[in-house]
Amino acid sequence: MKGTQAKHFRILLFVLLLTNPVFSQVSSKQIDSIVNYAMTKFNVAGTAIAVVKDGKIIHNKGYGVKSIVTKEPVNEHTQFAIASNSKAFTTAGLAILVEEGKINWEDKVKDHIPEFTMYNDYVEDNFSILDLVTHRSGLPLGMGDLMFFPDGTDFTMKDLLSSFQHFKASSAFRTKWDYDNLLYIVAGELIARKSGMTWEAFTKTRILEPLGMDNTFSSLANIKDTSNLSASHATENGTIRVIPTFKEMMNGAAGGIFSNVDDLCQWMLLHLNDGKYGEKLDKELFSATNHDEMWKIHTVMGVNKNPRYNSHFSGYGLGWFLSDVKGNMKVEHTGGLPGMLSQTVLIPDMDLGIVILTNTSNDGGGLFSSVSHTILDMYLELDDFKWIDTYADYLKSKESKGDAVTDKVWETVENVKNKSIDKNKYLGLYTDNWFGTCEVFMKGDKLWLKFHRSSKLNGALQFYKDETFAVKWEYQDMNADAFITFSLGEKRKAQSIKIKGISPNIDFSFDFHDLDLKRVEE
Repeated sequence: MKGTQAKHFRILLFVLLLTNPVFSQVSSKQIDSIVNYAMTKFNVAGTAIAVVKDGKIIHNKGYGVKSIVTKEPVNEHTQFAIASNSKAFTTAGLAILVEEGKINWEDKVKDHIPEFTMYNDYVEDNFSILDLVTHRSGLPLGMGDLMFFPDGTDFTMKDLLSSFQHFKASSAFRTKWDYDNLLYIVAGELIARKSGMTWEAFTKTRILEPLGMDNTFSSLANIKDTSNLSASHATENGTIRVIPTFKEMMNGAAGGIFSNVDDLCQWMLLHLNDGKYGEKLDKELFSATNHDEMWKIHTVMGVNKNPRYNSHFSGYGLGWFLSDVKGNMKVEHTGGLPGMLSQTVLIPDMDLGIVILTNTSNDGGGLFSSVSHTILDMYLELDDFKWIDTYADYLKSKESKGDAVTDKVWETVENVKNKSIDKNKYLGLYTDNWFGTCEVFMKGDKLWLKFHRSSKLNGALQFYKDETFAVKWEYQDMNADAFITFSLGEKRKAQSIKIKGISPNIDFSFDFHDLDLKRVEE
């Protein structure tokens, strides 16, 4: 090669490397080793993981068991609840309707759902479709989740649409990010009204079927063959047990999909190809323009200050968290329901996608976080941070501190169990504007509380101190036990109730603190 030619070649090679950077490759064998080690560090029954890179599936495998009872192994087709990873399917559904001209992103919700309410007239009149899916409503974290958490409540869509007028804002409209599930359920209702079919049917026919996601279901009820459905598991005091599968919400738009890592490879490839799919990428589910809308920051969030990743921005798009790592855009979401946790991570600049599904609460989150971080770091050619050990130690410390708090509460309860109290002053009905009525009554010789619209929230009130009791709910799939504090009136008769979780590790969806229960006069 002549000198001039060699110079031109070096320049061309330099330009190609700038525009098409070469990233480190990670083998399926290496991923195997990572996951197998993680399974020894976290108390998880089973998990499945898939990785796509440069348009190809490079790893697709299950680990552990679907159920600690049956001992049947997890494989790449085992179905898990993907929980809030369902939200991106909802925003994809909205994008399809936008392209059909049935809605626009900036449309006001009330123009499509007239009975939709909000906490003040201005917010209600200006609340847009984008506001439904960007967690910027002004409402506090998890507001109203008790309407479907735990499952088994009897709230309807009509109840939900009218409930927002009773909620109290915690920040100014469109100024702060606070995660909200209920508004995604409203988005699902909007899809149903504009498409003429349920959110479940729309998701199945317009997204899952075109992508060939034949073993993915938009609701638990649609799974006719449950032979490869994973059980849900909970951990308590180091032990693991099977718990019931979380039942349907009003619709599945916030977290109702059941899928497997094999099918979710197609979902990741769709997004890594800007909405195109098929062997030759000659089909389009949604346009690149609307894909950009989904991957554009609509709500700004705090940036991760860890210098390891040199991040500069962070925010929420439409069903996706958006940030940057070492100069590469990162698109991700997690999901959690009792006994099921999931994570999807996409690095479009690297044409990389990682999905991890787990069937165990608490430790499942440690597993998917540490495994995804480890794999991503290998692609970024970073040093080994020992994420698996770090997360395992963190979770143990967090659980130990939480257990110390709850143990102390129940120890106090045990020490004062013989204290004489006037139970009559607490008896009666109490109501909250959006959650309905609870009843305090005698059950045998015990003071008892039950919510009329949430059948699993009932249990004995055990004296703690002053006018505060501790309740251990019938529902024990997650740690949601709570303090019940009565406020007394002039005649020393309880007039109101405030509730808050006992454990500092309680899930945010148990928003007991948002209730304002007032005595119903006889």
